[in-house]
Amino acid sequence: MRRRGFGSLAWAAIEDLFDQRTGFGRLALVHVVMMAGDTLVTISLAGSLFFSVSPTEAKGKVLAYLVLTIAPFAVVSPLLGPLIDHSPAGRRVLVALSASLRVALCWLMSRHLNSLWLFPEAFLVLVSSKLYVVTRGTLVPEMARSDQFREHRALLGDAGWPSDEHQQSRGFAGFNAQLTLLGTLAGLVAGVVGAGVLKSIGAPSVLFVAAAVFALATVVSVRLPSPPRTSSNLQPSMTQVERDLHALNPTGDSEVVWGLSAAALMRFTVGFATFLLAFGLRREHASLGWFAFALAISGIGALGGLGLVTRTRNALTESTLLTLALLASGLGALVASLHPSLVSQSIFAGWLGLTAAVAQPSFDAITQRLVAPGAQGRTFARFAVRQQLLWVLGALVPVGIALSFGVGDRILAVVTLLGGLVYALGRRLS
Repeated sequence: MRRRGFGSLAWAAIEDLFDQRTGFGRLALVHVVMMAGDTLVTISLAGSLFFSVSPTEAKGKVLAYLVLTIAPFAVVSPLLGPLIDHSPAGRRVLVALSASLRVALCWLMSRHLNSLWLFPEAFLVLVSSKLYVVTRGTLVPEMARSDQFREHRALLGDAGWPSDEHQQSRGFAGFNAQLTLLGTLAGLVAGVVGAGVLKSIGAPSVLFVAAAVFALATVVSVRLPSPPRTSSNLQPSMTQVERDLHALNPTGDSEVVWGLSAAALMRFTVGFATFLLAFGLRREHASLGWFAFALAISGIGALGGLGLVTRTRNALTESTLLTLALLASGLGALVASLHPSLVSQSIFAGWLGLTAAVAQPSFDAITQRLVAPGAQGRTFARFAVRQQLLWVLGALVPVGIALSFGVGDRILAVVTLLGGLVYALGRRLS
């Protein structure tokens, strides 16, 4: 029997995760452990930098942290991106290195939570994290072999995977969605564990647990297979024609450029909404439980969004999914602005989790399909810089300006609705 929607995505993701004979199954396991570790680090920093201090002091520390989230890309983009491209066989080494560095850094951070040393150590953690994110984007086409496309097609029909093996790159959205689903579930579980450890023992203990998780990530990363350089569906380096085209147009064709604009605007929306909620909770003197509840609702929404990606992938193009994600985000913000409250804002967090989960795998698939394999490392790094920059710019608005839920949601509604219309019209006219 063929499964569809979220059921199809979950079934395929679980099957691949537990099938450690395949490259993609091993990548899925790496992703699960990495996302669990990242969630634990986030919880420890939230407990020490935000909820444990006064609102005024929290604003200054959050601003410093937001600057830190941009800085790692100054390293990843110009230096590590080309390294990823030039060493396709060594990408698993880079993934293992990103995990092993965080083992030591988490241990050091646990000793320096009340020291200025915390910030350079957090910077290095973020560099390691972004190195993995960029490398993972280039690994999906390598690990998702053609036989897995055929197996998924036989099991799931048209629910996210292409029928034509020669067009299998169009199925990357399905594999990206699987990884995002598994990462979201891992984050939810790690979030519950981390919150319990934070409340009962403290932030340093959360970082000790994170160090152990990243140690496990190092072990499973080493098991990633090196791609065969003679594979018919993989080019480890660019041809001269691809190199010349990439030099003339580093961001790829117009479809990629417009997709980047849409994905970056979605990241702006997520950053804005996250800190609008966080500082709104502080003004309302709400407990940490409210923030945890909103995060849980957001995670549930993300699971629903991933199911939509899988169910509609063959019926709708990636660009259409991006357009709908932006417009739906704007409409959700508009509805939330009509009834501003902690409850409505938490529900909106879930809605935004859904739309963001539709947008990101779709844009990743556009990049993986239209950018030359030999240029994907530096391309994913460059795109990650721009998306992270927009996330930080979005976050800076509610951090720097005290906005009520109603006003903030109206701003988001205008920005995302206009952005969705411009994207839809712009890519058609380009």
